[in-house]
Amino acid sequence: MGGYTCISLTTDYGLADGFVAACHGMIARIAPAVRVIDVTHLVPPADVRRGAAVLAQTVPYLPAGVHVAVVDPGVGTARRGVALATPGGVLVGPDNGLLADAAEALGGITAAVELTNPGWLAPTVSRTFHGRDVFAPVAARLALGAPLGGAGPAVDPGTLVRLPTPVLRRTGAGFAAEVLTVDHFGNVQLAAPGDLLEQLPDRIRVDGRAAVRGRTFGDAEVGALVVHVDSAGLVAVAVRDGRAVDLLAVRPGDVLSLSGE
Repeated sequence: MGGYTCISLTTDYGLADGFVAACHGMIARIAPAVRVIDVTHLVPPADVRRGAAVLAQTVPYLPAGVHVAVVDPGVGTARRGVALATPGGVLVGPDNGLLADAAEALGGITAAVELTNPGWLAPTVSRTFHGRDVFAPVAARLALGAPLGGAGPAVDPGTLVRLPTPVLRRTGAGFAAEVLTVDHFGNVQLAAPGDLLEQLPDRIRVDGRAAVRGRTFGDAEVGALVVHVDSAGLVAVAVRDGRAVDLLAVRPGDVLSLSGE
């Protein structure tokens, strides 16, 4: 491994405390010349599914690098800390399903290790802040070109934790899909590939509500639902000049049915 010039950070740490700065600081102490890109620190607390989706949909557009993700409700328990090598970079974080989709987006896992080498970690490892004491220092060393195997023993990729497959099923008039994420604008992203929309007419029912199939938000009247393919290539439901999540009263994990009128 020749090293990387970039480390990205994706967490649920928020912006009100010093958690993000501490991770930046730990990286800067070890690899001061490496650039850090903050993807987001506003993943809802402990929402591993949301963090996994944000990470997987973002890393293909980042420079090849080390991508640290920390949405870690199991911190300090028996859950493993891992680093996953892929053709597009290395992912570092907890083994709780957070990293798997991003690894696939970067070309698939080519090697995996458990982070157990104390020489790669902070001198004192907190039971509740592995982002600072485990994942950040490991990422910094990997960015400097240290070999993946130096972080700890190899892990069989087949034993890595993966999130349950989201609901997606065909129906007689269309399909039903799980709400994968809801973004800052209230747009509802479904766990359905965009090409499924091609099978539906221009006028659609979303859980019984009238909607139009469009290419942009402007294809609907103000306040109306529009179903489109979003920037991640997935089916999404929006409201022109409004918030689809409020109109539909849904949250991630709910299932929406889409069908022709």
